[in-house]
Amino acid sequence: MKQFRLEHDSMGELEVPQEALYGAQTQRAVDNFPISGQGLPESFIRGLIQIKDVAAQVNVQLGELPDDIGQAISSACQQLLADPQLMSHFPVDIFQTGSGTSTNMNANEVIANLASKNSNSVIHPNDHVNYGQSSNDVIPTCIHLSAALAIHHNLLPALTHLVATITLKAEQVKGLCKTGRTHLMDAMPIRMDQSLLGWAAQLQQQITHLQNIQPAIQTLALGGTAVGTGVNAPKGLAEEFNQLLSQKTGLHFKPADNFFALMGSQDTAVSVSGITKSIAVSLMKIANDLRWMNSGPLAGLAEISLPALQPGSSIMPGKVNPVIPEAVAMVAAQVIGNDAAITIGGQSGNFELNVMLPMIAHNLLSSIALLSNSSRLLADKAICDFAVNQDNIEHALRRNPILVTALNPLIGYAKAAEIAKQAYQQQRPIIDVAAENTDIPRAQLEQLLDPLQLTRGAE
Repeated sequence: MKQFRLEHDSMGELEVPQEALYGAQTQRAVDNFPISGQGLPESFIRGLIQIKDVAAQVNVQLGELPDDIGQAISSACQQLLADPQLMSHFPVDIFQTGSGTSTNMNANEVIANLASKNSNSVIHPNDHVNYGQSSNDVIPTCIHLSAALAIHHNLLPALTHLVATITLKAEQVKGLCKTGRTHLMDAMPIRMDQSLLGWAAQLQQQITHLQNIQPAIQTLALGGTAVGTGVNAPKGLAEEFNQLLSQKTGLHFKPADNFFALMGSQDTAVSVSGITKSIAVSLMKIANDLRWMNSGPLAGLAEISLPALQPGSSIMPGKVNPVIPEAVAMVAAQVIGNDAAITIGGQSGNFELNVMLPMIAHNLLSSIALLSNSSRLLADKAICDFAVNQDNIEHALRRNPILVTALNPLIGYAKAAEIAKQAYQQQRPIIDVAAENTDIPRAQLEQLLDPLQLTRGAE
């Protein structure tokens, strides 16, 4: 049978599993919020432990905590960060108190318990681990910290890798023309490298947006404590905390100019989420372009062949599907949904505190992780090795009546439209119909209707 021990907090006593490192407040949250069965992301919990570690060291430097207590807290934090079973100590549901107090106290209790076991001191979760802090400034700080680290270490490198992969593929297919399409209908020709470099430019713009918002997401609320006035926070805590955290992470963090703004709102998280939504939109466009270009292989466009990764049907032998673009499209849909929830969460800044912090944290970090992982898959398992079906492309391109657009300056729009309609009706190459219906020499028509030349515009 499961063994329990008695723990107490300001509300009284209750049973906690004997082996649990957490205490009474965590157990109350576990009992109170059996909602999703999901805890906050590991990246958030790791960020929270880093905050406790740095805060303890700074409180020692400021003379607010004895050295042995601060060292015990810091050692416990390092032990937790190295624990492969870390998340087993953090069972609180995402959907909890809107300030994230339950998760903050979960960390305080686990760290205090472990630090007490490893030292000769009795370390208190509130009086020592949480010294000079409040859930109300810790959790907003952790949202920014964990998102900043995830963007720097994961999302930006993944997007950069995707751009580099697309750019390399564009160079490999340079000079190959295909039929351009507007409204999914045949349009003027486009080079394949132009199409791919359009994708790369979309993503490079998203990288720039992320880089531009990094200073804001690396601005932290710690030091504001309960309502933004800094009550009970030692003088110099915010400045010293950010300085030490910057040293440890290699990123530049700074304290907020106005704690009230960072605690009463989540505007920066909403803005970052907006960028993740924009990235999702870009990835959706690229994924769908790949799906259309790969469609067939007989009854579709069949302009490219994506790598065959797995059987595509449980009943149709030999069928292969564009599984990576499909997965990326689903990721994009999820990120757009996450952003909608974060937007609503951002509206819930009532007076001095936003009260949807755990949901905002979960959705934002989820979006960053999904985009990071799927960008690399799109690069490595779809774009890197797709093959161009040159015969299919050229067959459609040469018969494309829309090429007649190039003759507009010479024969006018109305005459060009007649030639295009005749070519469609008779299913004949446009150059043959144009030769019959104009006095332009065929040699000149071959130059004017050369698809590759038409992709160069005003070059």
